Amino acid sequence: MLGAMFAVSDAQAAAIRSAFNEGGEFSAAVELRRIFPAVTDNATAREYARVIAGRAPPPPAPPPAGPPLHEVVPLHPAKDHPAGGR
Repeated sequence: MLGAMFAVSDAQAAAIRSAFNEGGEFSAAVELRRIFPAVTDNATAREYARVIAGRAPPPPAPPPAGPPLHEVVPLHPAKDHPAGGR
């Protein structure tokens, strides 16, 4: 049963997930215990590792909304500009 709560960074979760995928549950538990030395019980470490390895990595951040900041939009277009001289 999960009785403790602690925060795992994206990098730590990726390391545990990688250990799980490459070496199995025990390898992931060893990696988890390396990162969190306070987890001393192998059964608990394996359970925590399964939970962390089962979570998907976060999706990539969406692109910023609106036009790029470096784009210059003229307030009063010149007459020879395609958008000006109506």
